[in-house]
Amino acid sequence: MFVVAYETFAWGSLRVLGKVPRHDALVMVAVTVITVFTDLATAVLCGVVIAALNFAWQHARDIRAEIDDSAAGVRTYRLHGTLFFASATRFQELFTPASDPARVVLDCRLLRMADHSAIAAMESLYQRYARAGKQLQARHLSARCEMLLQRAGVAAA
Repeated sequence: MFVVAYETFAWGSLRVLGKVPRHDALVMVAVTVITVFTDLATAVLCGVVIAALNFAWQHARDIRAEIDDSAAGVRTYRLHGTLFFASATRFQELFTPASDPARVVLDCRLLRMADHSAIAAMESLYQRYARAGKQLQARHLSARCEMLLQRAGVAAA
C-alpha cells in the first residue's frame, strides 16, 4: 500500500509550494495530511471547506468606500465590493453617522448584496443614520439588490 501511495503522489507539487499563494499551499498540505490519516473523500471535502473559507475571508476584506464631499451638504459614499456575511462588520465600519452631514448618499453601482446578512447590514445602517437624525439614500442599486431590500422592507430610496 505504501508503494502505491508513493508512486501515485504528485511529488512535483512539492516544488511549487513556495511559488503559490500561502492559502493554496495550505489547502494542498491539508488535503495531503488528511488523506494520510483518513481517506481521499474526506480530505477533498476538507480541502473544499478550507478553500471556501479562505475565499470568504479574502472577499470580506475587499469591501471599501470612496467618500465624495463635492456637493454642498451631501456626503456620497461610492461603495465597492460584495456585501455578505463575512463583510458585514467591515461594511458598518466604513460609516460615521455622527460626523456625516445631514444628507448621505450611498452610490451602490459597484456594490453587490449576496445574502441575508447584507440586507441586515443595510437595515442597520439606515437605523444608525435615522437615530442620528440624518437622511440616508441608496442610489444605483441593481434590480436584484433593490428587490431584496424591498422584500425585506428596508428603505432603499
